[in-house]
Parts: sequence; C-alpha cells; structure tokens
Amino acid sequence: MEQLDRNLALRIALASRMLPGVAVGELLEILHDRLGSPLDDEKLKAITVTNLKTGIGSHDGEEDGEDIGIGLANIKQAVRYLWGEEAEDEHLPEIQTYRDGDMPGSIRVAMASNSGATLNGHFGSCIRFLVYQLARDDMRLIDIRSTLKADSAEDRNLFRADLIKDCHVLFVQSIGGPAAAKVIRADIYPIKVPDVVEAEEKLREFQSVFDAPPPWFAKLLGVSAEQRKRFNYSLEA
Repeated sequence: MEQLDRNLALRIALASRMLPGVAVGELLEILHDRLGSPLDDEKLKAITVTNLKTGIGSHDGEEDGEDIGIGLANIKQAVRYLWGEEAEDEHLPEIQTYRDGDMPGSIRVAMASNSGATLNGHFGSCIRFLVYQLARDDMRLIDIRSTLKADSAEDRNLFRADLIKDCHVLFVQSIGGPAAAKVIRADIYPIKVPDVVEAEEKLREFQSVFDAPPPWFAKLLGVSAEQRKRFNYSLEA
C-alpha cells in the first residue's frame, strides 16, 4: 500500500469529510484513477471540480456524475482541501465575546459545519462545530471547535460528542443511530436538517420555539413540570 506523507494524507482525509458516502479509501482509489500513481503535491493541485465530480460519479456507476447526491459546494470545498488550502477558510465567522450569565434564559447550540457559517456537516465527518449561545432575541457565536483530532480517537463519535458536551442542542445534516445515542447520552438533543442552510438563518427560525417550547425544550429553559402543565392547559382552553 502507498505510504503518503502526513500533509498529503491530511488533505485527502479533509476532502473525504466533504463528500458524504465517500470514505478515505474510496477517495484514494478515485484520485489514483484520475491522477495516476504515486500521488504527490503537484498531482493533487491539478485536480479540478469537474475531474473530481466525474471520478466520484464513475465510482458510483453514474458516468456523467449528475446523480451522485453530493452538492457542488461540497465538491468545491473538497478540491480546495486537496489543493492544500485547508487553513484558508476566509469565510469563517468571527467569534463574539461571551461570559456565563450574559444571556439569561439562553441555551447553547452546536452546528455541524464544513465551510463558513453554514450548517452543512454530517456528525461523523464535519470539519468543525460552530457553537452559539441562543436566547429568544439574541444569538452569539461563542466558539469554533475543530474535529480534526477525532480521526485519531479510539471512539470518534464519542470524541465528537465530548467536544460539544456543554451544548444542549445539535444541528446536523445527518447522524447515524449509534452516534445519535452517544449524543443523547451526553444530554444533547440532535436535530437533523438535510438541506444546506446558513447557521444564523436556522437559529432565527429556531428562536420561535422559545415562545411555545415542547416539554424537552421547556426543561432546558428551567420551566418546572407544574408550569409546563399550566402552560399546556392554557393552550387547550
């Protein structure tokens, strides 16, 4: 088996995260097929969006690459990682100052992201988590947490769950059953959002839940069971 240097291996691993359903080994096969062997820096920098898309399509039996089920934005970002630009996400949002107690009645929310301030990540493969403090009329990005070290962890899903264990809610494009169980055991409520959407847009939509919280959310806000009963009764009256 070909031995890649650490930098090339990292670039390929990051690119694979952007391509749901394409494991690192499969991406290596595609790259060898499209670029030739052995892989090196010059060859990876020669990959194009069309070249990668066609390669993935052929690998999946879709010769034109049109039905591979991976968004163009994801493929473009994967190409950037293969080029070695993983440290240059110029669209990352700015972290805002926050101290405990600044936003009474707020919760902490994690967003699985692969680029910018976008909710476009799968739990087991996203590059980072955007962490927001969210109240009914306010939101602040308080941290950006890389998942890079998860790849070397004995239990990658547990590592990722521990990374956001101070959060109450997790938004992801998708999450498998075993991973979801670990997230739930960490007292984090996972919510799937299949479509790519800006993080703050989804948070603004979610803020409406503060007005009529379901039981699990009311518990997060510290509303007692007795208060929840009264609240439900007033809704039915």
